[in-house]
Amino acid sequence: MDLATIIGMLGATIMIVAAISLGSSPLVFVNPVSLLIVIGGSILIVLSQMSFSEARNALKAAVKAFKSSLPDVESTIDEMLDIAKVARKSGLLALEDHESSSKFLAQGLQMLADGYAPDMLREVLDKERLLTLERNRSGARAFTLLADVAPAMGMIGTLIGLVDMLSNMSDPASIGPAMAVALLTTLYGVLIANVIATPIAEKLELRTLHQEQLQSLWTDALLAIQQGRNPRIVEQMLMTYLSQERREKRNDADADQAAETSDEAGNV
Repeated sequence: MDLATIIGMLGATIMIVAAISLGSSPLVFVNPVSLLIVIGGSILIVLSQMSFSEARNALKAAVKAFKSSLPDVESTIDEMLDIAKVARKSGLLALEDHESSSKFLAQGLQMLADGYAPDMLREVLDKERLLTLERNRSGARAFTLLADVAPAMGMIGTLIGLVDMLSNMSDPASIGPAMAVALLTTLYGVLIANVIATPIAEKLELRTLHQEQLQSLWTDALLAIQQGRNPRIVEQMLMTYLSQERREKRNDADADQAAETSDEAGNV
């Protein structure tokens, strides 16, 4: 579960609710007409710019972003290093029953075990990567559209409220409710855009970039393993996906481990 996004969005919501509660009655900030204009109007306008299947996929992508997190690059390199050692020791067929951390990797390992040619392996995995990227960005697009549309619907509600207020200036009792609609629709639009839609869109975009990086790493590793390269060479090749700081720390850790192994061998 992605705690950072949940804590951030929930914390912002709690602070806003607390600020409202410390002032006047919270019920003052609840207006069914404003909610209808902003929420209903925004959803319908976003839906008009995409298909039902795209909207459904966007919801699935958002839920997935909250429920599960992708593995980090360094642990993925370690996993591929273990796979390279198994392949070098027992052959590619031994990878068929390997429990993979992702469906993408499982597909690649199955293709290795089935004896796919390198060109075919890269073509299939690259196509899968591009299609995954397209699906994920389609999900992020829905929330980006919502972030753009919600404030605009808030402004429309504000104009409706102002027109209603100005057309009934002779009736003082109607001015208050009309002004409430005018102000609350703007508030709802801004809250939906900045507290809900934009954080989810940004989270999906970051997740998409990270997933694309992992899939590219898996593809490079699988091709290197298929070529029978030494696991040490595979590791050095995959370390290009790490930051310079992480590479140096990993190299230092490997050097310390090698020194300890050498000392143990000398003592024996």
